[in-house]
Amino acid sequence: MKTLVIGAFSNPERYSFIAINRLLQHNHDVVAIGLKSELVLGIEIQTGFPHFDAIHTITLYLNAQRQKAYYDYIISLNPKRVIFNPGTENPEFYELLKQNHIEFEEACTLVLLGTNQY
Repeated sequence: MKTLVIGAFSNPERYSFIAINRLLQHNHDVVAIGLKSELVLGIEIQTGFPHFDAIHTITLYLNAQRQKAYYDYIISLNPKRVIFNPGTENPEFYELLKQNHIEFEEACTLVLLGTNQY
């Protein structure tokens, strides 16, 4: 199951970094997009809108305003679900996901992993 982390940072104190680490610990395939191209725990953080195949889950670490630039891109990847982590809630985007038959949930990726609900 491949997960795309959007809003990835190399700072170990950021939740996106912790999420990448925990996803890897749970043996998930991880790809990431951030503002800077850098390496985090062996995962290349890419910039822009790279093409990825077979994305199962997208976990967001961008506020609602910053998500707007990614609406079409995320929909084009046709993930099974999108996770809106705390602080990323976005009812406008929920409607677009519903229209495109993409599941979404307001949840914390770290909690889901920690409770075996991911």
